[in-house]
Amino acid sequence: MLKRIAIDGPGGAGKSTLAKILAREYEIDYVDTGAMYRAVGYKMIRNGIGCGDEHKLIEMLNETNIDFRNSHIYLDGEDVSGFIRTPEVSMMASECSKLAIVRNKLVAIQKEMGKSKSLVMDGRDICTNVMPNAEFKFFITASADERARRRYKELIEKGEVVSFENVLNDINQRDYNDTHRKLNPLMAADDAIVLDTTGMNIDEVIDCLKSYISGK
Repeated sequence: MLKRIAIDGPGGAGKSTLAKILAREYEIDYVDTGAMYRAVGYKMIRNGIGCGDEHKLIEMLNETNIDFRNSHIYLDGEDVSGFIRTPEVSMMASECSKLAIVRNKLVAIQKEMGKSKSLVMDGRDICTNVMPNAEFKFFITASADERARRRYKELIEKGEVVSFENVLNDINQRDYNDTHRKLNPLMAADDAIVLDTTGMNIDEVIDCLKSYISGK
């Protein structure tokens, strides 16, 4: 039986952390779709390409290769895992994800990945658009304050110089962008399990997810 696990939810909800743990425990592949958009956003920033530069963006996408190896994301053969989690890249990823030319390219890659093998895939609109036929679908959320605290802690531990207020503003702006975009706005799939993780630690969340997977 295929074990395809789709994890959806707003930015900063811990989707990637949960997906990595589940992939490791079930010994299946992990695909971080949010990192794919971040990689595109990072490349746009690095090349000075804005969301309005459609011609340049199309050229860039045609020359872009994204791959995953050992939980690391490679952009055109370069490991960029350590460069795509900054607030600047987060905002560009949120902006470029609203563009059909970006989403169509990345979603096509993601859908192909999820056709025939067991895996864990996380990101926004995974349950509703990318893997609607996944055996297990979860929508993970938490309050904006909780998500900002988690992201702030993560950035500080990486040595980033940021303020909590800026991180919270970034979370709120991304939430607005994601829920109001015309193309596949963020929402929980009708058949997804919705889990609010506010106040929960990672072990408690994993136990909830594994309990559902084991019992289905």
